[in-house]
Amino acid sequence: MSVRNLDSLFRPRSIAVVGASDRAGSIGRVVLANLKRGGIRGPVWAVNRRHATVDGGPAFADVDQLPSAPDLAVICTPAATVPAIVAALGRRGTRAAIVMSAGLKDRDPGGEGTLEQAMLDAARPHLLRVLGPNCIGALVPGWKLNASFAPGGAMPGTLAFVTQSGALATAMLDWANERSIGFSHFVSLGDSADVDFGDVIDYLASDADTRAILLYIESVKHARKFMSAARAAARNKPVIVVKAGRTPDAAKAAASHTGALAGSDAVFDAAARRAGMLRVDTLEALFDAAQTLAYPHPWRGANLAILTNGGGAGVLAADALSLGGGRLSRLSDATMRALDACLPATWSHGNPVDIVGDAPAGRYAKALEALLAASEVDGVLFIHAPTAIVPAGDIVAEMLPSIRGAAKPVLSTWMGGKAVEGARRTFSYEGLPWYSTPERAAAAWLQLADWHRNQAALQEAPAESAEFAPERERALAIVNEGIASGRAWLDPAQAHSLLAAYGIPAIPTTLARDADEAVAAAARMGYPVALKVVSQEVVHKSDVGGVALGIANAGELHAAIVRMRQQVARARPDASILGFAVQPMVKRQNARELIAGLASDPVFGPVLLFGKGGVEVEQSGAHAIALPPLNPVLARDLLARSGTRPLLEAHRGQPAAREEAIVDTLVRLARMACDLPAMAELDINPLVANEEGVLALDARVRLRLPGEAAGAPTAIRPYPAALEEQVEVAGTTLLVRPIRPGDAARLKQFYSKATPDDMRLRFFMARRDVPASELARYSQIDYDREMTFVALAPQDGDVPPQMAGEVRAVCDPDNLRAEFAIQVASGWQHKGLGRILLAKLVGYLRARGTAEVWGQCLPENVAMAALAREMGFRVAPAGEATSLHLDLRGG
Repeated sequence: MSVRNLDSLFRPRSIAVVGASDRAGSIGRVVLANLKRGGIRGPVWAVNRRHATVDGGPAFADVDQLPSAPDLAVICTPAATVPAIVAALGRRGTRAAIVMSAGLKDRDPGGEGTLEQAMLDAARPHLLRVLGPNCIGALVPGWKLNASFAPGGAMPGTLAFVTQSGALATAMLDWANERSIGFSHFVSLGDSADVDFGDVIDYLASDADTRAILLYIESVKHARKFMSAARAAARNKPVIVVKAGRTPDAAKAAASHTGALAGSDAVFDAAARRAGMLRVDTLEALFDAAQTLAYPHPWRGANLAILTNGGGAGVLAADALSLGGGRLSRLSDATMRALDACLPATWSHGNPVDIVGDAPAGRYAKALEALLAASEVDGVLFIHAPTAIVPAGDIVAEMLPSIRGAAKPVLSTWMGGKAVEGARRTFSYEGLPWYSTPERAAAAWLQLADWHRNQAALQEAPAESAEFAPERERALAIVNEGIASGRAWLDPAQAHSLLAAYGIPAIPTTLARDADEAVAAAARMGYPVALKVVSQEVVHKSDVGGVALGIANAGELHAAIVRMRQQVARARPDASILGFAVQPMVKRQNARELIAGLASDPVFGPVLLFGKGGVEVEQSGAHAIALPPLNPVLARDLLARSGTRPLLEAHRGQPAAREEAIVDTLVRLARMACDLPAMAELDINPLVANEEGVLALDARVRLRLPGEAAGAPTAIRPYPAALEEQVEVAGTTLLVRPIRPGDAARLKQFYSKATPDDMRLRFFMARRDVPASELARYSQIDYDREMTFVALAPQDGDVPPQMAGEVRAVCDPDNLRAEFAIQVASGWQHKGLGRILLAKLVGYLRARGTAEVWGQCLPENVAMAALAREMGFRVAPAGEATSLHLDLRGG
């Protein structure tokens, strides 16, 4: 990922248009005109090898003839010329280019690859960034930049819009201008050969002029880069996305139930949720969501009260809310009394609150105040249909003071046309969200609830859970044995052994090659037994008569094997039977059948599926997708989203299934996904659950064989266990390891026990408590762009290991610089722990290629300055000498 030289792309001080032209209808003519019309600061040079003048000004024959190197070049020439132009620009010192030319996927006649690859090869030595090719360009209205061939400009604003579709971009500009929607940035990525979503999101995340980031996505190329950038940005500002291509085409070729259910759109949905983004379905909803999220209110919950002067409008809003899974507030007796006191007897006496069409302005305001004061109401949707009784402007004047000071969200619907134009303008001027129909307003409330739910998930710190140690070497041996056999599917005995290596309870399974081995196995485990055919060609055994249950003796077992061979031969004559899986019959009272599994998404890598199992699993809508790795909080969220919770609850004397056992199994499966990249698919169906726990009755595992393309890695980098180590400090062995999400409580205790001086030296200000949101951010780090090492003292009796110190660094997206901070508990200071931690961090950063490590400390922090000097840092006063700057480069 990189934001390097993107300032030259979005804030250039000089621009060259290569391929500028006077020819009517040419891209070069439109781009040059747009740049000049936009009023960009600095020179705009035309490059045309045939003409000495273009658009009434001088033109240069080639890049080498320009007066100086332009910050940005816009290339509008045929595809075959682009690589050479990029090379010439790089030699001159240009650091960004927008390539509007299409056709760079064609083969390079002078090389071995495509023209696009030749362009990238030409740009790379000069660190020249390329937007496109095959894009319409970029607009930054605040910089007066219109480097595009869009038919019009963009209004200044605080929304950034990034799209892969050029045709959509031009339509969106026209649509937004008609509605007076302005932008901080409007970017067409085109083919994203270099600058992609991850780069632009990273840039916009730290852009002070951008309040929200809006994305139109057709495909994601680099999932880990995209997720890392989106997760970082979503902590700072809303990131709202429309994703095209909702049909799960990838599921058609899936071999397992899990693969069939884990369609690409469901995977993207899981990725958006995990990153803290808000996904919406339409472009109109994209801008509605941006408007809704632009006006921050303290979020209390999802219960909505609807206030309307028309019963029909209120019912439409309530229906839309209910169909979207939202909740109407149940008005309390106290709230009903408050409304009775200010409304006529004919009001609706319920939610929606219909205050009747003849309502004067004061009635609106008093009803709103009653709802805002109600503890059972988390937000209010106000709906107004024009009447001849009172002008909309009078209603605005009465209601605005309450809305401005509201401690909960208030959304509004101004229905109609000219009669409410003034009210809409006033609300827009105040930055208050309004919508033209009740349905859109209800949808906006649902978006608001979804976004806050995703944000809460980003900030929720899971309790520390007992770490399990899987038998990873045993699991790898099973996988390698399967690969060596040349068979894509593990046999059932291997599959169940693989689950056992990760502590997932599975029924004992023996592979029998013939009837005699099956009888011997059944005799060892005891009758009754289950018999299942084993064949690489048979995925769903019950579909071909490949399952027999409750076999009571050897005679029945012999007969079942003969019958099974015949049935499989008729149903699948191409299938080669490798043997039979023999299992003891296990009957669990109150058992619910579930499915849990892993599949491989071509973009986002391993994904985890959980839901209702059994033979009709693909007809059930009760399942959900998540990206590994998982902790218990995320696993519990997956369970909740699967729709299986009603199935698992106590019912008519049947005790509830043990939810913790299911959550634990999901966490372990996610760990398998991270540890075993050669595993392409895994199905546990059924995974039976009851009050005792879970048991895997059937499992199938598909491997990637030699010659098969490697799967995409996990979209989120898992916990780097290899960085753990034991260190000796003052005669005590400490564990130094990367921080985990479950360390939030331990981190809170670490800060709470620190002295006021230690906290002031660490945070440059006096503070007693660190907020929960900050603790979550400190403990739930993105290992791709930051690192925190914690030192844990040994457990003391019943007291779990406590933090003795922490050191953390955050890298910029280019991995050029990393800012570090360090703190050691009072009882461990002056014992060498600070040096050990800082050396660990510096060594890690050097290994990942970070060029510079820097930090700051107060001048009175003599110990920190001394440690920095000892470690080779340059220590010098910063700014007005209110702090010391610590800097370590190279080495």
